[in-house]
Amino acid sequence: MGFRFTVESAANELGIFGWVKNLPGGGVEIVAEGEETALKELLFKINLVFSRYIINTETKWLSPTGQYNSFAIKL
Repeated sequence: MGFRFTVESAANELGIFGWVKNLPGGGVEIVAEGEETALKELLFKINLVFSRYIINTETKWLSPTGQYNSFAIKL
């Protein structure tokens, strides 16, 4: 299973809302809202499965907007 589909599946399993999308140049962006413990679990799962493919990460913790009611793959 690919990166975006794995993130979507894990986010849905953890009750996280937001989106994931590919970026030009091969990067991936994730916007996720949920309980802090669930968000940390999402990051753990991503690293567990894809650590050998991840070169660089940047994580920003912001206040939730409440604008999402599901998790989706953006094209």
